[in-house]
Amino acid sequence: MAVTTNIHVEGGDVTFERVQDCTAIAEHTQALHKEGRHGSTDMRHAASFPMVIVERYLNDKGISFQEFMAEAVHVKSMLADPALSAFRVWGGRV
Repeated sequence: MAVTTNIHVEGGDVTFERVQDCTAIAEHTQALHKEGRHGSTDMRHAASFPMVIVERYLNDKGISFQEFMAEAVHVKSMLADPALSAFRVWGGRV
């Protein structure tokens, strides 16, 4: 699953854009979901988000990865986002 990094220079600003075809990851998580492979009641496998999706969330929210990991509201927000439902393994409420 190749990740391409594009560099954009506009005036004095430089931005990096990482692009990945996440179809295979979405198909795999949906297969896990259909097979009922959600983990145990003690430890659920809720989702498998590709890093490019997490990076986009970080950029959109203007937060660091450390903030993302420290504050459960961010993970819950991604898990509740209907646009990311293809990456959900366990469909229950988090």
